[in-house]
Amino acid sequence: MQINSSGKAIEVKISTVVAVVISISDADPVRMEEALRAMTAGSPDYFDDELAVIDVAAVSGQQPDWTAMLALLRRYGLHVVAVRNASDDEEAVLRELGLSIDIVSKSRSEHVAEVSSEITQAPAIPEPAQEPQIVYRSQPAMVIDQPVRAGQRIYARGGDLIIMAAVNNGAEVIADGSIHIYAPLRGRALAGATGDTQARIFARIMEPELVSIAGIYRTFENGFPDLPGNTPVQVKLQGDSIELSAVSSAS
Repeated sequence: MQINSSGKAIEVKISTVVAVVISISDADPVRMEEALRAMTAGSPDYFDDELAVIDVAAVSGQQPDWTAMLALLRRYGLHVVAVRNASDDEEAVLRELGLSIDIVSKSRSEHVAEVSSEITQAPAIPEPAQEPQIVYRSQPAMVIDQPVRAGQRIYARGGDLIIMAAVNNGAEVIADGSIHIYAPLRGRALAGATGDTQARIFARIMEPELVSIAGIYRTFENGFPDLPGNTPVQVKLQGDSIELSAVSSAS
């Protein structure tokens, strides 16, 4: 038997683990399965063994059948590891099922909103001229020079993600900030992963399987919007909807 050279049987290291959040508003198993079937369009590997967190904040007046729910999500390739916004009475049951209780902290966007509110309440200093205010944010960016291939997942934690090559079908790229792809996007792209609704996705050629901003996603089973050819495309959040538009130079 080979002995660990460090002399330790177990080592603990800090690692980033990405999980999808499944927001549930109706805990009825039949309606949940109908929604999952419509979402995945019958694709058996749509989620491809994703780790998942269930958010039940929108469930009201229903007592979820946790065993049935976990079995249903597992059939669709989702492995639930935690539950968010569960009631105190349900925590013991969830822990017996081997699930963690996910404690939700304020997102960066909520924190920025509070800070901005405090600043605007301070006494204003008269200025000779009123000019538009520009907010600058300094965040680190991750730069990827190689193609992102099927089965690969890249996560830029705390900043933007810049990719200089193609993101292929079956690949997934994630960023807490915005995502910039100077090549075709054909896999999945999830920007604003920690709740930044101002994040965007830019791609030289936009042919994705799925795009998401701050947890709101859009798929393209019915085709892509009719946009000018040979024009970079941006994805942004407009209210509660994902909007795609051509990138045009400012005049």
